[in-house]
Amino acid sequence: MPFEIRPETPADIPAIHALTAAAFLHAPHTSHTEHYIVDALRAAGELAVSLVAVQGDELVGHVALSAVTLSDGSADWFGLGPLSVAPSHQRQGIGGRLVEQALDALRARHAAGCVLLGDPLYYQRFGFTPEAALVLPGVPAEYFQALALRGNVPAASVRYSEAFEASA
Repeated sequence: MPFEIRPETPADIPAIHALTAAAFLHAPHTSHTEHYIVDALRAAGELAVSLVAVQGDELVGHVALSAVTLSDGSADWFGLGPLSVAPSHQRQGIGGRLVEQALDALRARHAAGCVLLGDPLYYQRFGFTPEAALVLPGVPAEYFQALALRGNVPAASVRYSEAFEASA
């Protein structure tokens, strides 16, 4: 069944919260706080891009993008995530389309680049690669990946919003 991707609306917020919690419920390597992170980003006005995938009347996917801070002062870098797809709709291309649309939204903003923490095998198809010079302290290098959209990947440490410390 086809799905549509569009920006979130206020009416989507409860469904995004529930979807994100469900998507990460059985995921390995998670703190199970992703739904609280999205809520905290939204509350802080830090959701730069928030897209949903809708199939019929059902919200089946969501991706969030927020600004990150680089220690070298490089501007216009964003973090992709959390990316959530309803467990019953995974492996149907929804997550991939959400990532593609999110990256298109960053290109439209003339963003310098995007980072994420995730499975290298999944995200390499979008051009993300681990970059030795760009690090997220405390995270295994192979899981922290970057994609330059303008220029080169800088040599820096990355800091995500304090919203990423959110919990119940």
